[in-house]
Amino acid sequence: MTYISPFAPDALAGRSILITGGGSGLGLGMARAFVAHGARVHLWGRRPAVLRAAVDELNRERADAARFDAIDIREDVAVDETVGRIWSEHGPLTSLVNNAAGNFIAPTESISMNAFDAVTGTVMRGSFATSLAVGRRWIEEGRGGVILSTLTSWVWTGSAFVVPSAMAKAAVNAMTLSLAVEWAGHGIRVNALAPGPIRTAFAWEALSPTAAASVGATQADGVPQGRLGTSEELAALAVFLLSDACDYLTGETIAVDGGQRLAGPATFAGLSRLSAGDWAEARERSLAVTAESKAQRAEGLG
Repeated sequence: MTYISPFAPDALAGRSILITGGGSGLGLGMARAFVAHGARVHLWGRRPAVLRAAVDELNRERADAARFDAIDIREDVAVDETVGRIWSEHGPLTSLVNNAAGNFIAPTESISMNAFDAVTGTVMRGSFATSLAVGRRWIEEGRGGVILSTLTSWVWTGSAFVVPSAMAKAAVNAMTLSLAVEWAGHGIRVNALAPGPIRTAFAWEALSPTAAASVGATQADGVPQGRLGTSEELAALAVFLLSDACDYLTGETIAVDGGQRLAGPATFAGLSRLSAGDWAEARERSLAVTAESKAQRAEGLG
């Protein structure tokens, strides 16, 4: 077998990669790395203005390297139709990155079912719907592909105060293990990444319950390496996992967390010490972050 280097600048040449939640944060970080290694990317998200800015940035790096669709992946019919349109207008996808997520900090007894559905619908239902829409076409056409999902170390431990996310991420981990076996014969590899704390806009504020909080999975002092990770470090591993350099690797969820999971806890268990007043502040912060996100979506749709 010919040796394939994952470090080659053309390691992803000819690839067509769909990234859900690709307009910002970890998704955009991976998109930058994929484009730099020769791929074309399709970015999905719910904020048109953010997606448009991301695509403009990527296309400045290489002409026609990126395009986007504003879509809510909780709507499975829209997911299948949009994947079909990509197929017919731009050709088959070669890879899928399930990166879209939603999360918030809250005592579980205070969570409404609507809030639960918002998180699990995006993470669990959305990841399954997108994987099915892409995987079904690969199988029907007799072509292989790669699915990579962005998870968290909570899939192994659970986490207090983010129960909907912990449940949904664990479900996607189970999907990863299951489809890796079921679809291996079709030439489809399925893996996942479990990043530790990496600072990103919106998500970071949503997971920092109070301005003075010094506990939780977002804190660098719980990481043995003593620092936060970077989106570039995560993206480097994602490039490897989507390349042909590791064609024998499937069914794995790989922690990228500076040893945090092993040292523990890599969860929000420490938030048990917050007072009722702290939780009130946390709710106000969460509402502010949500309002800003909604304002950006409205601006993009105007």
